[in-house]
Amino acid sequence: MQKWKKTWALLMSMTLIFTMLAGCGSSDKPAAEGSKGSEEALSNLNQEGFPIVKEPITLTMMGQDVGIQNWKDMALLKQMEEKTGIKFEYRNAPLDSFDTKRNLVFASGDYPDVFFSGQLQSADEINYGSSQGVLIPLEGLIEKYAPNLNKILNDNPDIRKSITTPDGHIYSLPSIDLDAGWYRGPLWYNGKFLKKLGMDKVPSTTDELYTYLKRVKEEDPNGNGKKDEIPLVSVKLDDIRMWLFGSWGMYGEFIYADKAGKVHYSPMEEGYKGYLTFLNKLWNEELLDHETFSQTDEQKKAKGKNNQVALFADYHAYFTLGGEPSMTDPMYAPVKSEMGEPVAAKHPGLMKGVFAITNKNKNPEATMRWVDFFYSVEGSELLSYGPEGTLWEYANKEDHTKKQLPVPDGKDREDYRATLTPDYGTIVPKVMTEEVKRGFEGEFEKWLKKETEEKINPIAKVPFPSVYLSEADQQQVSSLRSDLDTYVKQMEAKFVTGQEPLANWDKYIGTLKKMGAEKIVEIYQKAYDQWNSGK
Repeated sequence: MQKWKKTWALLMSMTLIFTMLAGCGSSDKPAAEGSKGSEEALSNLNQEGFPIVKEPITLTMMGQDVGIQNWKDMALLKQMEEKTGIKFEYRNAPLDSFDTKRNLVFASGDYPDVFFSGQLQSADEINYGSSQGVLIPLEGLIEKYAPNLNKILNDNPDIRKSITTPDGHIYSLPSIDLDAGWYRGPLWYNGKFLKKLGMDKVPSTTDELYTYLKRVKEEDPNGNGKKDEIPLVSVKLDDIRMWLFGSWGMYGEFIYADKAGKVHYSPMEEGYKGYLTFLNKLWNEELLDHETFSQTDEQKKAKGKNNQVALFADYHAYFTLGGEPSMTDPMYAPVKSEMGEPVAAKHPGLMKGVFAITNKNKNPEATMRWVDFFYSVEGSELLSYGPEGTLWEYANKEDHTKKQLPVPDGKDREDYRATLTPDYGTIVPKVMTEEVKRGFEGEFEKWLKKETEEKINPIAKVPFPSVYLSEADQQQVSSLRSDLDTYVKQMEAKFVTGQEPLANWDKYIGTLKKMGAEKIVEIYQKAYDQWNSGK
């Protein structure tokens, strides 16, 4: 269950890694085909309040099953059936095979009325929405039957733009976090090491960071009389790359737009050379773990629990160091380099493609009213934490302050929550706000928020919006990246370890250009400009 606990924590914080969602298409089908229910369905619909329908209806739903509780037995979904009059028959598939099963039901034509969780990719939206009409347009339904979501989209136009395909339609709904922070799990300092070395503040420049890592290697901060400390630990650089990029002015690991709206391909930026130069220096002096390119995350964590690591990435420091949540292990603040002030990546607060309605659904209006409840504070509370009275209750319902209740039978809280709601180990349609979380933040959570507000937020921006590419552009980007990504990863490791001297930088840049890196920038600049114009 520990694995699922951490998966849920990552999803709740929206620290899943931001994916460039892409795809486009066109269709000769009428745009709104299949997006209106029958007269019988409309006459059965209550325009507001609960229940949603006058006479109960049954629909089919496909979602991701994490293997803990059958959805038909979940208290949250039972309560929703009683509240709304809408019953669902669940056609779920295991988490690890869901994408394959979903593709099969699309191909067979035996798809459900609703897809819930299990992210649809942009190509799915275009293919099964714009081109085939399997997924129905939702924007009209949102405007008329989803006041909660419609208000969020009106108040946050970037979200509306990001879920609107090039043909002007919305084919899926997102998971929204209006209180999102980290792009991915931050870097953390081992507080015991800082204390042993007499440091009362964390490094603020690359030179100070180097000096700290050097002291860790030489001064035995874990106090065992051995030189077994590992100053900077990583797994293939994937966990630390983005945070270190910020020291050299880069917001994203692949594509990012600067404050002026110019799109950049990170691996060919001058800042990337600065990043490689710094890591190569750390490697040569054994300040960067020499097992970086071969070890697993579990092996990295074992070193942390053995009190050997000084600086590392994880969702929380205690996930690597072990023990309980602690406010003594400071969050890393991106450090200033020779190129100027640092920057940081901010999570967009958006995960697309988590809810869609198909053309088999005879009650799209009622379905939209059903899902819109989860975009209210009350609905998101119930979906996130399960029905009131089991694991929590209101301390003050007016301002949504909540308090936790004892877990029945003394069970693990997260394991038990997973039996109540599908919002565990998957991404679901809802909105997370400070109100939704209110009352559950202890001293540790407040400390995390303060660290983030002081060290990350002032220099952070979303690296790149979630855009759609034309079908031709998506095919070209996919083709180019299949080779480019492999080459860049190989060369990163070679430059860092010294197998390839940085004197060959110009040759490397020339190869990137020959492989189409500049074309990728051109394609994404066009997509960004289209997104930025709101078209």
